[in-house]
Amino acid sequence: MTVVAGVDSSTQSCTLVVCDADTGTVLRQRQIPHPEGTEVAPALWWDALRSACDRMMRDVEAIAVAGQQHGLVAVDVAGVPVRDALLWNDTRSAEAASQLVSELGGPQAWADAVGSVPLAAHTVAKLRWFADHEPELADRTMRVLLPHDYLTWQLRGGHPEEEPTTDRGEASGTGYWSPATGHYRTDLLAMALRGRTPGLPRVLDPAEVAGHTPGGRLVAAGTGDNAAAALGLGIADGDVVVSLGTSGTIFTRSMRPSADATGAVNGFADATGAFLPLVCTLNAARVLDATATLLGTDISGLEVLAAQSPAGADGLTLLPYLTGERTPNLPDATGSLHGLRPATMRPHHLARAAIEGMLCNIADAFDRLPTTPRRILLIGGAARSRLIAHAAATIFGRTVAVPHPGEYVAIGAARQAAWALRGGPLPPRWPIPQATEFHTATPATGAAIRERYATIRDAYYN
Repeated sequence: MTVVAGVDSSTQSCTLVVCDADTGTVLRQRQIPHPEGTEVAPALWWDALRSACDRMMRDVEAIAVAGQQHGLVAVDVAGVPVRDALLWNDTRSAEAASQLVSELGGPQAWADAVGSVPLAAHTVAKLRWFADHEPELADRTMRVLLPHDYLTWQLRGGHPEEEPTTDRGEASGTGYWSPATGHYRTDLLAMALRGRTPGLPRVLDPAEVAGHTPGGRLVAAGTGDNAAAALGLGIADGDVVVSLGTSGTIFTRSMRPSADATGAVNGFADATGAFLPLVCTLNAARVLDATATLLGTDISGLEVLAAQSPAGADGLTLLPYLTGERTPNLPDATGSLHGLRPATMRPHHLARAAIEGMLCNIADAFDRLPTTPRRILLIGGAARSRLIAHAAATIFGRTVAVPHPGEYVAIGAARQAAWALRGGPLPPRWPIPQATEFHTATPATGAAIRERYATIRDAYYN
C-alpha cells in the first residue's frame, strides 16, 4: 500500500490525515489546536504540524499542506518572521484596502487586474497597513509568504537559500497574482508596500513537486483550504460548497476566471488548473459558539434550545456581524439583536435566532455567486447538526446535501500529495463522499425569515 498525508492548517487547529493513495481511505488522523487571535507567531503553526506528525508518518511517502488563506507572513534575510502573522480575519487593514482600491482606479481596475477587489482580509491590504504602520519591519522583510507557503517551506527544511513555493490557489488570494494570466503583479506589490518589492514564492502547477523533507519524503505544492476542500469533495461543475467553519465560505468550480467589480466574489484559482469563484463571510460557527457561551451551554445545548423555538424565532432576528463582516463589507460593524419583546426574551428563541441569523448572512453571500447550483454541499463543523441542516434548506429554499463527516480540507491535501507522487494529468480517482439530503418543506417560511432579516439589515447598514 502506498500511503500519503494531508494537512489542514486552519485558524483553529492543525489536522493531519494519513490516507491510502489508491483509495483515499483515511488510515489515521490527529488534530493539534492553534492559539486564538488574529495575530499568531508562525513558529506555533510549525510546532503544531510537527506535533501532529509525531509517530504518524512512519510509512508516508508524500505530504501536502492546505492552509488558511490571505495571512501575511513576512520573513527576513535569514527566513525568520519579522513579526507575528496577520491572519485573514484581522480587520485593521480595512482602510488600507480602501486606499488601494482608489489608487488603482476603482474596483473594476482591481477585478480586471487580479480577479478580486481588495478587502481587509486580502494580503495586499495587510501589506499596505504593514508599510504604513511598521515601516522598519517592512524594510527588513526579504520575502512575503502565506501560512501554507511557510509550512511547506519548513517541511523542506526552511533554509534561506531554498526558494519558497506556493500554488495557484494560494497565490490567487493575495491580491497581487492574476488567475487569468498566471503571473504576479509586482507593480501592485510595490504599490502596497510603498515601493518595496520583497521576494515572492514560486507558483507551482497543481501536481508539481515542491521538494522533499530532510528525510526524503515528497512535498507536494499544497494549496489554500477552500481549494483543498473542493479537491477532497471531488466537486464537479454546478456543485456549490457552503462551508460553515469559524467563517463561512461559498464556492464553486469554474473553467473560466471571474472578475467581480463589486468585490463580493473573489476570483480564485483552484487546485486542479481550473478556477474557484468564492464568497466569504467572517461570521459563521463563531456566532453559535458565542451564543452558546452567553446562554451558559455548549453547541449541543444550543441545538436543544433552538429546537424548542419555531422557525423564525417568533420574530427575534440576529444580525451576526460579531467581528465586523467581509460580505457585506462592514469591517467595523457589530452584531445586533432585533424584535425583543417579553415573549421573545427567552433562551430558546435566542438560540434559534443565532442559527437563522448566521444562515441568512450565508444565504446573502450565496446569492452573490454567479451560478445556478446543480447541488449544494453543506460542510464544516456546524453542518453536522441536523437542525442546522434543516434550517439551511429552509432559508436557502433548496435541497442541501451534507456529506458524511470528514476532514475534507486535509483529505484534499492528501489527494494532491498522491497526485504529485503518481503524476498524470488528473488527480487520482477517489470515491465521492456519500451525503444525506435535507429538503425544504416550507419554502414560504424561509422566504419570510430572509425578508425580515433583509429589512433589518438594510435599515441599519445601507
